[in-house]
Amino acid sequence: MIAFDDITAPRPVYDETAARYRVFEAELSAASSGEAAAEVVRRWDALRRELETWSNLVNLRFSQDTANEAFRKERDYRDEIAPRLTDLDVRVKRLLLAHARRADLEKQFGPHAFALWECDVLAFDPAIQEPLVRESKLCAEYDQMIAGAKLAFRGETLNFSDLVKYREHEDRQIRHEAEAVRWQWFAENRAQLDHLYDEMVRLRHGMARTLGYDGYVALGYRQMNRTDYGPADVARFRAEVREHLVPLAAELRGRQAAALGVERLMLWDEGVEDLRGNPVPQGDHDWMLDRATEMFDAMGSELGGFFRLMRGGKLMDLKNRDGKRFGGFCTSFPTHGVPYIFGNFNGTKQDVHVFTHEMGHAYQAWRSRGKVLMDTLWPTYEAAEIHSMSLERLTAPHMEKFFGDDAERFRRIDLAQALTFIPYGVAVDHFQHLVYERPEASPAERHAMWQEVERMYLPWRDYGGLPHASEGGLWQFQRHIYLRPFYYIDYTLAQTCALQFWARAQRDVKDAMAAYHALCARGGEAPFQDLVRSAGLASPFEAGCLKGVVENARRALN
Repeated sequence: MIAFDDITAPRPVYDETAARYRVFEAELSAASSGEAAAEVVRRWDALRRELETWSNLVNLRFSQDTANEAFRKERDYRDEIAPRLTDLDVRVKRLLLAHARRADLEKQFGPHAFALWECDVLAFDPAIQEPLVRESKLCAEYDQMIAGAKLAFRGETLNFSDLVKYREHEDRQIRHEAEAVRWQWFAENRAQLDHLYDEMVRLRHGMARTLGYDGYVALGYRQMNRTDYGPADVARFRAEVREHLVPLAAELRGRQAAALGVERLMLWDEGVEDLRGNPVPQGDHDWMLDRATEMFDAMGSELGGFFRLMRGGKLMDLKNRDGKRFGGFCTSFPTHGVPYIFGNFNGTKQDVHVFTHEMGHAYQAWRSRGKVLMDTLWPTYEAAEIHSMSLERLTAPHMEKFFGDDAERFRRIDLAQALTFIPYGVAVDHFQHLVYERPEASPAERHAMWQEVERMYLPWRDYGGLPHASEGGLWQFQRHIYLRPFYYIDYTLAQTCALQFWARAQRDVKDAMAAYHALCARGGEAPFQDLVRSAGLASPFEAGCLKGVVENARRALN
C-alpha cells in the first residue's frame, strides 16, 4: 500500500539540476551505440520523474489551499524555475532527434515519443522563458480569484462549489437567484478578468511570433502535442457538430422546457431536466466512497482493487473547503507510480461524475505506470479524456447504489446532458480560435465573439437579463480558456468516443470492458487516432462518426 503521506520529492536547485543535464548531453553526444544512448535516456527519464513528482505535489498543495502563503510561494518558485528546466529538457530532446542512433532508440522507445519531443522542441526557446513565467503567474491569479470568491446567498456565504446545489434547485426562483449571484460576482470583477485574459492572449501571441509562428494557434497545437491532426480537422468536426448535434440538442432543450412546464427555457433552467429537480446522491462523502467501493468491486477485480488502493492510500481529496480550487482533476507521482484524485463534493449528482471521471484518469495512469518513458505514461489530452468520460458511461448500470429508485432518471438525464455538452464544448474551441486569430481585439470585441459562437452552437440560450452573462461574459467562468488554451475540444472528441463505448456496452458489456482495460493499458504509446482505432472506435474526424452517435442516442432517448 502506497500512502499519500509517504510521497515526497526534493525541491530542485537549478544549478545542481543543470549540472546533471550537462552530463546527459555529454554522454549522449559520445554514445556510439544504441544501447549506450538508451542507458542515458533511462537515467534522464528517472530525473524527469523526480522533477514531475515535485511539480505535481506543489500544484496539488496549492490547489488544496490557495490561501496558504507557503503553498503560494512554493508554486511561485515552481513557476519561475519551470521554463529553465524546460530549456534543459529541450536541449536533450534536440540531441535525441538528431542522434546518429535515433533509429535504434525508436525501436526501444517507440516513434511516438520522438513525435512528442519534436512538438516540445518546436514549442520552446530560451527567448520565451520570461513570458512563460509571467503566464504562469497570471494563471495562478485567476485560480486564486475563483477559489477565493465569497458569494452572499440567502444568509449564507458560499464559494462557487457550494452554489451549484442552488443553481440546480427544483425551485425555479432559487435557481434564478443563484445564477444572478454568480454572474453579479463576475460583473463586479469584469475589469480584472478582462485584463488578465488580455495580457494572457498578448503574451501567447508574442511567444508564438518569437518562435517564428504567424500566430498562437499553431503554437497552441504544438503545446498540446497534437501529432496526427490539426486545426482543419477540428474545424470539420465543429461543422459536423453544427449539422448533426446542434439540432438534436435544440430538440432536447425543447423537451426539457416542456418537462419543466416553462414557455421559454432560461439559462437558470438548463441544469435541471424536470420539475422533480435533479437526482442527488443519497448520502455524504464517506457513504459515497463506500458505495463506490461496492460499485468498482462489482465491475471487476482490476477496478475494484485499484479503487481500494486509492482509498486506503488516501490518494483522494474530494471534500469542498474554503480556499480550495474549484473543479476537479487527476494528477500523478511518477516516482511512486500512483495517481491522485482532486475534487469538490457539493451534494449534487455532479459528485458522482467527479469521482467516476477522475477515477477513469487515475485507472489509466495506474494501468500504464510501467511504461518505460515518462512521455508515454499519459496519452495526449484528447485521448486521456476518453478513459475518464468512458468510465462515466460504463458505470451507468450501477447508479442504483447512489440514487436508488431515481437511478434510471439519472441515466436519462446524464445521457441528455452528455449530448447537449458537445455543442458547448466546440463553442469554447471556436471562440478560442477567433480570439487567437485576432489577438489585438479589445475585451468588448472578445465578448462579442462569444455571442457569435453562441448563436452558432447554442441558439436556444436565453440569459433573461442576467448580469455579465447576458453581455457575452459566460466564457470567463470556463477556466480552461484562461489556463489551457485549446484543451476544451478534447472533451468533445473524447465524449464522441465515450458514447461509442456506451453503445457498445449496451450490446456486450464484457467486450466493451475488455476494450476499455486494453486502451487504458496502452497509456500514451501512440497518437490519438491510433489509440481510438485500436479500441475498435471510429475517429471523431471520420465522416459520419457523429451521425452514428446521434442515431444511437436518439433511439435510447426515444
